[in-house]
Parts: sequence; C-alpha cells; structure tokens
Amino acid sequence: MSWSVEFLPFVPWPVLWALAALGIVLLGLLFWRSRRGAILRFSSYSLLLLAIANPHLKQEDREPLNDVLAVVVDDSQSQAIAGRTARTAELRKELEERLKAFPNLDVRWVNSASTSADSERDGTMLFTDLAQALADVPPDRLAGVVMITDGEVHDVPASAAGLGFNAPVHALLTGKPGEFDRRLQVLSAPRFGIVGSSQDIEVKVTDTTAAGTGGPVKLTVTHQGQPPVLRSVRLGETIAIPVNIDHAGPNIVEIEAEGAPGELTTVNNRAVLTVEGVRENLRVLLVSGEPHAGERTWRNMLKSDASVDLVHFTILRPPEKQDGTPINQLSLIAFPTRELFQEKLDQFDLIIFDRYQRRGVLPLLYLENVARYVEKGGAVLVSAGEDYASALSLYRSPLGQILPAVPSGRVIEEPFKPGLTELGQKHPVTSDLPGAGGDEPSWGRWFRTVEVDPRDAEVLMKGAQGKPLLVIGQRGEGRVALLLSDHAWLWARGYEGGGPYTDLLRRLAHWLMKEPDLEEETLKATSRGQTLSIERRSIKDEIEPVTVTAPSGKEETVTLDKGERGLWRKAITASEQGVYRVSSGKLASVVTVGNANARELAAVTATDAVLSPLLSETGGGSFWLGRDDAQAAKLPRLVMLRGGHVMHGDDWLGLHKRDAYHVKGVRLFPLFTGLLALGLLLGLLAATWFREGH
Repeated sequence: MSWSVEFLPFVPWPVLWALAALGIVLLGLLFWRSRRGAILRFSSYSLLLLAIANPHLKQEDREPLNDVLAVVVDDSQSQAIAGRTARTAELRKELEERLKAFPNLDVRWVNSASTSADSERDGTMLFTDLAQALADVPPDRLAGVVMITDGEVHDVPASAAGLGFNAPVHALLTGKPGEFDRRLQVLSAPRFGIVGSSQDIEVKVTDTTAAGTGGPVKLTVTHQGQPPVLRSVRLGETIAIPVNIDHAGPNIVEIEAEGAPGELTTVNNRAVLTVEGVRENLRVLLVSGEPHAGERTWRNMLKSDASVDLVHFTILRPPEKQDGTPINQLSLIAFPTRELFQEKLDQFDLIIFDRYQRRGVLPLLYLENVARYVEKGGAVLVSAGEDYASALSLYRSPLGQILPAVPSGRVIEEPFKPGLTELGQKHPVTSDLPGAGGDEPSWGRWFRTVEVDPRDAEVLMKGAQGKPLLVIGQRGEGRVALLLSDHAWLWARGYEGGGPYTDLLRRLAHWLMKEPDLEEETLKATSRGQTLSIERRSIKDEIEPVTVTAPSGKEETVTLDKGERGLWRKAITASEQGVYRVSSGKLASVVTVGNANARELAAVTATDAVLSPLLSETGGGSFWLGRDDAQAAKLPRLVMLRGGHVMHGDDWLGLHKRDAYHVKGVRLFPLFTGLLALGLLLGLLAATWFREGH
C-alpha cells in the first residue's frame, strides 16, 4: 500500500499557472508599495489557488512485479568449434543454478541460431532474437541482458539507443583471447562455362595473424573425381585456379588449404564449388540413306531445337544406279565425305544414320573412323528399317563392332503399339512419355519391326511380338542407340492419335550427347529455405544411402524413400548455412543453403571488440570464460543494484533492481474541498476587509 498527494484541478493547468503568475505580480506591487494587508491578501489568494488545484490524498494498492533477466545463448555455427558447445552448456547450467538464488527474478532464455526455419539470414543475430523475445516485456522491468557467445555478432546496434531499453548488457565469452585460425576465401567463381573451355577461380588464403606464418601454403584442387592437383600460394596472395569444363551439367571443384598448427578449425580451409557446363551448340550430322516419309520427321525435330546445329545429307541415288538424270538435278552440293568423316568428324556431338545401308557412298574406312569416334566419346544413332536386316546392313561393316544389336535378317510386318520395357519405365529417356500410363499405351500403332538380338545393351521399348524396338548401349567413352523401325513418322502425322515422337526422339538424341538431365544414375540436391531436398534417379532396384556433409564438416547418412519410375527422394532440415555436399558412391552434388559464403565461417575466432562499445555504453562488461585456467574461467558473481553507470567489475556483473509494480486499486481523499476550504477562505477574506477598515 502506498500514499501520495495528487492534484485534480478544476481548470487546465496552463490557466492555473496563469492565475498564479497574475497573483504574484499584483501581490508584488502591494509589497513594493508597502500597503497594509498584503500578507493577508497573499494568503487568501494562495488558498483560492489551492482550492482550484483540488488536492487529494491518493492511496494505491500495489502488487510487486518480478524483474526480468534475458539470457541469450549463441547457437550459431561458429559456436560449434573448439569445444565451445560444451563450454556453453556448462555456463548455462551454472548460470541456472546461480539465478535460483534470486526469487524475484524471471529469467528468459533466448536461443539464437545462425539459421531459422522460416527465413534465410546470414550471420549471428543475437540482438534480433533478443528484441523478439522481449517484445512483451516493459522496459522498466528489464534488469539486464547476459549473452553467452563467442563475440562474433553481426547485428550489434550502433548505439544503446537502438536497444529500446535502459539496462546493462553483459557478454560471457566462450573462447580464448588471441585465438588463431586460417581461412580459404573464394574471391570470384564462374557459375557457367562452355564445355571444352577453361574458367578461372580466384582464391586467397588468410589467417588472423598480422604478418601470417611467412611460409607458402599448399592448396589441393580436386575436379570431379580426377587426381588432385597441388598448388602453392603465399598468405594474402590472390591466385587464379583454372578449371576445365569437361562436360555439360555440374562440374564440381573442391579446393582445400593445408591446416596450420594450432588453428581453431579446418572447416573454413575448404571450398566446394559448382560450375555449370553448357554446350555452345550441339552439332548433329544426319545422313539419310534414301528419301522416305520419315526423313522430314528427323529434320523438323532437330531443326526445331535452337541448341542444335544440323548438317543433313540425303543420298538421292546410289552410285550403282544410272538412269540418265543429270547430276545438277540430284544434288545441291557434292557429298563431302572426306571432310565430314575424316577431317571434321570429331567436331560433331551426334551422328544419325537414317535408313542408311552400304552402297559404296561411304568407304569402309570412314565407317571405321565413326566406330573409333564413338569409342573416344562420340555418339551414333541408327534409325533402321528393312535396310538393317539386309545383306547391306550397317551391322555388316566396321560400324557393327559398336552397334548394340545383331540383326537376325527377319523383318516383322504387323501392326503393334510401341511399349515400354520394365527398364524403359525407369530410364529417363522413356520413363514419363505422355500416353505411356495404364495397361496399354494410348498412342497410335506402327507396322514394321526389325528382329535383333541385343548385345551388351539395354532395351527400353518393345515392338511387335515383344521384340526389341529401342536399344541403347555404352561403347568405350561413347554411346550408341538403335531404333528398329522407320515408322516413327506415323506419330508425327497423327495417325490413330499420333504419339510423343518429339519427346522420344529429342530425349534419345540428348541422352546420346550426355545431357546431365537424362543420365540413368543421377543425384541432385536443391534447397528452399532451410529444407534440403535430395533426389536420386537410378535404374537399379536398390540404391546405397546418401551421405550429406554440412558446411561445418559434420556428416549425416540419409536413406531415401523410394518413389515411382526409378526415383528416390528425401527432404531434410538443414541446420547450417553454406555449401552442402551430397554424395552416393561415385555420384556427388553440391547445394547452397542460404549464403554460400556465410559470415559465420568467415571469422571464427572469439573476440570482445565487436560488443565492447555497446557494453560500455550500457554499463555492462565482457568476461573471457573459455580459457584453460580455472580461476579466469570462473563465472562472475551476480549482483542486484538499484542504480549506477558502471554495472560490472573484474569478478562480478550487475543487474538493475527495478522495483516495478502493478496497481490493483486506487482510493482518493479530498484535502481542500467542502466546508473546511470555504471557511478558511471566508475567514481570510473577512480578516482582510477588517484590516482595511482599520
């Protein structure tokens, strides 16, 4: 219960002050002229002003409120090194025990991580999380703030005015003074590169000492499973590391600087980068053995792809046929066989033989060149008709050593709907072709299949009588495919509803040219917020678990959930920011969660310099509690103070005792109203008149 005097004037305070000023001026004149009764007049006027001010005696029924202490625990990535996590847990436990001795103190524990589930942020945001935790706490109840951190905080206000409260802020530092660390910095890295070209990655190695160690630092550069390459660099020197873009899709490069004796961690000595390889143009050579209805289907499909440069030749008349037709009516230019199949063969990404058979146009030497071209990484597609089963078949040439199926000589002439094999339902070339669902495909029929016996190959589609229709295979470093019917053009013409000829032929061509999205065995990782999604494609029935390596080097084994059509998927929550590496066997992928160059790993040494200006302004202090000597690492005493500018000492930290309260009820008692006030006023006025009368 509390008592106080409160004024409730009948007129606004400015009017009351104006009346008081007027009275002082008039009474001053009376005293100056030494008029009689001036004191009585002064007393009467004062009582009149007091009556207008209406004083009351106020009685409050107060309920005391506990003070609030906010303890912010830094759970960022930099706190996970050098034993800081264990030290933080020890300090929190000891602090909880100490705070139990203060019965009128409410403690709010605030855990602050460098990442959050609903937003992407870069760095340690202790003050952001503190403001959210104290949003419902009145500033006059806050006794102080204690932060358990390594001192690397990235949202420190410029001044104490930006805090929104007037209370001491203290820091319990979990590290040691003078810590040493080395770091690999990626200054610039290309995101894309043309396949076959070389791109430079600029890096620099720095450490926390002013002059460095003086000696050179070894860098290990690993490019997608190739033997590592060693480089040497001096501290602070910027060097360019060339990276060859060997293939389309992700080219993963790992760069690691050797560790230094006594450094905190080697996590930030390593960088994993991805350079996306893109083809400048896909060069395709299409050789049609004779004019036929399906020839334009191939040409239109390839010409419609903006990424394809097409060179197309059609053999209008074989050499042995002589009918008197002038040459200038049969060809626009002569077939440059030597130029295409010997001088510039390796410049093509794909060669397509469309209903081609041996008729002396291409010498066997050139076909042997094509076979070697495939072994060295090239691609050949044979779209066959009756020609593949004849004595003039391409199989009966040097090209036969790389072709994926042996013809039996039989051609099946009967209607059928192309179907997918069990493998074809998983393979990315055919797995999700429109119309393939259900017991029977919904597309139109074809009418011819060449019977073959697959040889070291995979069958994706089946034709009449369940015989192979689409056969693919690996040969050396290259790829081959065999389409055993020349009736794909029926789908293009819309016969019986047509079919997905564009999807089928384009995917087949791009698979042969090793486009990453059409590989049978792939591993991809994508991120959205703090969710890391992993997708594994495989034609196998079972796959091995996936290893996820966090930016801090922590590894986690993840078993993916099996989905449809050869896909396995899993989504996990990422607890750190930076570059994650996902690997499964020989497959690997990298993905960035948040900022690739997270500030958390840019500086990991403990420091008091970042927080010192703010701590000093609020009266708080910093305490190094990560040192090895037990006395120096002892938690300081907690002291409650009612005021003071300096709220800390060598072995103690102070909290502001607020004495806040909640008013439960109020009673007012008038002090100068009613008959008492009226009697005093009338008495003084009467005395004044009586004095004037004598």
